[in-house]
Amino acid sequence: MGRLSGQVAIVTGAAGGIGAAVARLLAAEGAAVAVTDILDAEAADLAAELGDRARSLHLDVSSEDGWRAAVDETERELGPVSVLVNNAGIMEWGTMEEQSLASFRRVIDVDLQGPWLGMRAVAPSLRRAGGGVIVNISSLAGLTAYAGIGSYVAGKWGLRGLTKVAALELASDRIRVCSVHPGAIRTPLTAGFDDSYTAGQPVPRFGEPEEVARMVLFIVADATFSTGSEFVLDGGVLAGPLPMVLTPDE
Repeated sequence: MGRLSGQVAIVTGAAGGIGAAVARLLAAEGAAVAVTDILDAEAADLAAELGDRARSLHLDVSSEDGWRAAVDETERELGPVSVLVNNAGIMEWGTMEEQSLASFRRVIDVDLQGPWLGMRAVAPSLRRAGGGVIVNISSLAGLTAYAGIGSYVAGKWGLRGLTKVAALELASDRIRVCSVHPGAIRTPLTAGFDDSYTAGQPVPRFGEPEEVARMVLFIVADATFSTGSEFVLDGGVLAGPLPMVLTPDE
């Protein structure tokens, strides 16, 4: 029996990258998984790969009606939801002076409004399941700042705070809520970066989507005394500058 046997999960942005890795691992551990994305063909392919206990659903996370329909269909097909992984996210480049208002709002709609709508929509189903876990995929950009992606930073900082609010508001319903903060992960979002981007990290490489998925599984299955908590996978970036290495004769 898998560690998540009998549980039902919704994973957003699950057609590729981190979301696909999370969906695969949750399914491997026995969960029924709703693979949701706006990329319908890719989501359908992954659901077919995962088997009879997976469904692919079209979901624009910025749509309240879309969330309502996705939760209703998941309950009808798979049962009450016990795990929500808010993974869908976008990034658009531009300094504060360069980025248009439409671009800023587009990022916030997906990266912050989307998880907010998701938690609202899924909470009643989590209650019907007797409790559960929400994992919000934020970013290292939700713990620090990067020039040129202000809308992304704002959305991920906001999601970090919203996670803590939800943890407080849903605790009495046996619902835990945590955030995950990946640094440089090898996904389509980082496809334009070469290995020099991570060379100065204590762990000098890109992380892999499967490493983030294992953190999500840990939060869902093992971190049962954690809620409102932040889990960081950043190759040591936040530990600070690399230490000065002295030789004995110095």
